[in-house]
Amino acid sequence: MKLKRTVVILLAILSLAICAPAQKKGAAGKKAATKSEQKSGGLLDINSASEAQLKELPGIGDAYSTKIIAGRPYARKDELVRRKIVPQATYDKIKDRIIAKQGAKK
Repeated sequence: MKLKRTVVILLAILSLAICAPAQKKGAAGKKAATKSEQKSGGLLDINSASEAQLKELPGIGDAYSTKIIAGRPYARKDELVRRKIVPQATYDKIKDRIIAKQGAKK
């Protein structure tokens, strides 16, 4: 009886030892939110985002990220479609992930 209990305890410890590094790796692999994303609740500001940040959005590659940056500033995020920066289908994929913050008035 003691042998079975010992085996069960050793298996439990072994499984924890195997799973713990995998959990740490997953947490470390995630990117930390940028300051602009933290302040806006995880939304990416199209008026200040870098090209690399824009490329992380679904459907946004080199061409669209360059066009978005060239068209700044935006008063509203839907100007991406109105100004023909991105097509409606692409906008529909990203509209819940972006915001168009206004610069501080001087």
